[in-house]
Amino acid sequence: MKRILVIDDEESLRETVHLALAQKGFDVIEAENGAAGIEKARQELPDLILCDVNMEKMDGYLTLSALRNEPTTAAIPFILMTGLADNAGMRHGMELGADDYLPKPFTIDELYAAVEARLKKAQALRQEAERKLADLRDSISMMLPHELRTPLNGILAFGEILAADASTLPAKEIAEMGQVIHDSAKRLERLIENFLIYAQIELLGADLQKVGALRQKQTQFPAKLIEERALAQARAARRADDLALNLADQAVPMSEDYLAKIVDELVQNAFKFSDPGNQVRVTLSGLHNGVVLSVTDQGRGFSTEHITKVGAYMQFDRKIQEQQGLGLGLVIAKRLTELHGGTLSIQTERGTITTVAVKLPKAAAS
Repeated sequence: MKRILVIDDEESLRETVHLALAQKGFDVIEAENGAAGIEKARQELPDLILCDVNMEKMDGYLTLSALRNEPTTAAIPFILMTGLADNAGMRHGMELGADDYLPKPFTIDELYAAVEARLKKAQALRQEAERKLADLRDSISMMLPHELRTPLNGILAFGEILAADASTLPAKEIAEMGQVIHDSAKRLERLIENFLIYAQIELLGADLQKVGALRQKQTQFPAKLIEERALAQARAARRADDLALNLADQAVPMSEDYLAKIVDELVQNAFKFSDPGNQVRVTLSGLHNGVVLSVTDQGRGFSTEHITKVGAYMQFDRKIQEQQGLGLGLVIAKRLTELHGGTLSIQTERGTITTVAVKLPKAAAS
């Protein structure tokens, strides 16, 4: 049985709404003002809240704002009831997080329609969240053991051989084993680094003061840094000849470390998902209100579904295509871009050309 909290300082309206909803089989609880409503919401955690706007002491907007600022009540669907449903008031309520408006006076059928619509939407969102959680659980359970064991197996196996038989092995074989150990260790290093960076980014995003400080950083002359990082990724993929650069030395509102991380992840992905002989182009150009860094490859591309699902620990088509990594690279680039006030977009034609573009606001004059 769905539980609905009705907050209104007009007793007769509360009773009318209560009776109407009870007839539909809802469990209804009441609160006579905003403060009481907040307390009831904390205690009861209803499935939906109906709240009057015009109440003494604490109006509906303040009630909504308080509940949205608490983790336990932030996601509860919230409908504002008001006899003054003007555009400015509605916009203010929506900005605070209201899900819907129910203008007074309303009919019983209008009440039912609003309540059913919100509950259905909330149920759909819960189902989608559960599906995403199941996908995430499957992705982690499938990827993590493989990503840890594969490089460790190489390190342990060749390390054991070298420890036991180094004196009898030709120098060439020792060098080859050393290279495998080195490559495996680098793979583990990147996995750990990305995990730590992702955790750091999520913590940063929750602290507005730190985000503000982050946006004060600049890379004044980024072309050399971008060239060096892109070339390093091209060489690591043994495809230096496939790299094309077109870099305007336009100031970027981001620290060198974070800019380098974005370049590393985007360029590495471009080489990973395209074949040798196909060009990977890295471009930095100025806009009238900012700067854009783009990486274009002629590879596998993304489907529309994949673009909408870009997230941590998500890899696409992993069951049919061997990949390395935890799927953190693209989401790290996306989150870093967003933390700096920018956007990351993907334009793709499946199986042909893909462009990942990082757009950032104009750097402040130094």
